[in-house]
Amino acid sequence: MRKPRIRRALLACGLATVLAAGLSATIAGAPAGAATVLVQAEAYAAQNGAVFEATADADGGQNAAYLADGDWLRFDNVDLGAAGPLTVSARVASAVGGTGAVELHTGSADGPLLARIEIPVTGGWQSWATRTADVTAHPTGPQTVFAVMRNSGAGDFVNINWFSFGTGSAPGWIPVDQAKWGAQLAQFRAMTPAPVPANSVRVPEFNATCVYSHSKPDDPIVAPGLPGASHMHSFFGNRSTDAFTTTESLLSHAATSCSPAKDLSSYWIPTLYERGKAVEPEGMIVYYGSRLPDPTATVPFPQGFRVIAGNSKSQVPTPAGSPNQFWCAGEGGEIGRSADGNWPVCAPTAKLVYQLVFPDCWDGKHLDSPDHKSHVSYNTVGGKCSGAHPVAIPSVSFVIGYPTSGSPDGLSLSSGMASSIHGDFFNAWDNTALGQRVKDCVVQSAKCNSAGTF
Repeated sequence: MRKPRIRRALLACGLATVLAAGLSATIAGAPAGAATVLVQAEAYAAQNGAVFEATADADGGQNAAYLADGDWLRFDNVDLGAAGPLTVSARVASAVGGTGAVELHTGSADGPLLARIEIPVTGGWQSWATRTADVTAHPTGPQTVFAVMRNSGAGDFVNINWFSFGTGSAPGWIPVDQAKWGAQLAQFRAMTPAPVPANSVRVPEFNATCVYSHSKPDDPIVAPGLPGASHMHSFFGNRSTDAFTTTESLLSHAATSCSPAKDLSSYWIPTLYERGKAVEPEGMIVYYGSRLPDPTATVPFPQGFRVIAGNSKSQVPTPAGSPNQFWCAGEGGEIGRSADGNWPVCAPTAKLVYQLVFPDCWDGKHLDSPDHKSHVSYNTVGGKCSGAHPVAIPSVSFVIGYPTSGSPDGLSLSSGMASSIHGDFFNAWDNTALGQRVKDCVVQSAKCNSAGTF
């Protein structure tokens, strides 16, 4: 729970006096001309309205907390490097999101605007995400930079852990090859949509139907090149997937456990266990659709796009009625709960099922991000993708069916409790096959099968 605003202001006054004295001289960062300068939030020279607290982020240290409209942080001697493109990132957390943003100004709080970083809901005040913005024209060399909070609503809306300023993408951001993406997009735009039969179901959707492929304690998105560094995963799709998987390796291996064969993508989830024994899914249907009121602006994923949905670190109870539940499909449905209350017990005629939904708005610039989520968003404005994530992409959804009805003993995931369910998608569709399905099925709001036909 957030502290009341009055208490926040009183704490800020006291901490400002103590911290500013020790941190006002310079910023710990890279030397002049370095590619990236990392600026911790607690390394401010002056501030208004912030409270500093220990952060649960992987980088540790303190974060600037309880920030509301009009609050600001001043950082001296921030090296913005030489003239040319500049990437600015912020590590932020917010339980409310909304219309808030952090504006970075040079010289003064109302000086020239360097960048505006919009703040979405990240999942909580200590649930961290990296947001980025590009700058083409900026002052060079050491500068005074003000981070000014802007929000149309009242009350606290963001915590900040750090900022980074670099001449290229910040660590963990994988830029899309704009030439290749431009060619893929041009090919898609030129495609002629297939006529939709009169009796078609008008739902924007196509799918890939997959069976279980293999298991490994690998994760080529989170821990690339580190075999055995992950909890156990159950893989679907491209049968070559391991810790060393790349876009090129997926495209060069034609064996897949999914239909159609032109989907060489890889999909994976944490392994399910019942009484200590792995329970591999009977199958998984990967739906590609749209949750937008108007799906006509949807474009395919760029080759090599990757993303994670869910939170492997979430370890909270999931009693009946909790959001994002495992559920029972089939006659009889759910007939009870496990002894710990976290798992459904299905009728003998029903089976355990889970549906995992991925974001459907993309920044149009990056194949991946440091947390594998910040380049995409579930948030829309007026039913459209906008702001930092203006590009509509298909909404991927895993529907996973398990050959178990569960029991009072309960179940577990290799990542922990039921709340830790998550999934990874690494795109390696044939561009033509994917593009035609998006054009025919999603853009035209017509339900298609795995073959991409109505």
